[in-house]
Amino acid sequence: MKISHEFEVERPIERVWETFQDVPTVAQCLPGASITEEKGDNVYAGAVEVKLGPMNAKFEGEATVTPDHSNHSGSIIGKGVDRSGGSRGSVDVEYRLAGIGGHTRVFVEADIKLSGAVAQFGRTGLIEEMSRRLIDELVYCLHSKLDAATPEEAATIEAGDVKGIGLLFSSLVSWIGSLVKRLLGRIRKTAP
Repeated sequence: MKISHEFEVERPIERVWETFQDVPTVAQCLPGASITEEKGDNVYAGAVEVKLGPMNAKFEGEATVTPDHSNHSGSIIGKGVDRSGGSRGSVDVEYRLAGIGGHTRVFVEADIKLSGAVAQFGRTGLIEEMSRRLIDELVYCLHSKLDAATPEEAATIEAGDVKGIGLLFSSLVSWIGSLVKRLLGRIRKTAP
């Protein structure tokens, strides 16, 4: 499943780029993410815990972060296994920053591959909705860290939870909305 996002951070590109290079800080801004070990050579061991409706999954694995300083871009390649549910996941992320005046536009493209029980939720649009909410929380958290008065204050700021039941409900509402739109479109086509 391919997902693309764009968002704007109200800070100069150099400041945002500097923050993106601090992988543990960025991980603090992703709900459910934790880094358990810095292995060197931009390789990190960690976990991502997600709640998808009634299902909980904790993917444990590794991610390799490769920045390209000259272009303010980079990639993240990660793989993980949910040992309790038998699901597997991998993600290949490409990101790019663009300076616009005193602001920074961030472009993210991710290719997510899931197998096992958790893959069933990808078919409902729940993964896309969860991705959107995770990005929203990431942006809010990064803004808060960048606005902090001291480095100590910034270190205490972490992402909030993204609730699985809320995601399931909003995904269901989106799905019903798309059905209604299609039905109305068909009615309009057949109306005299």
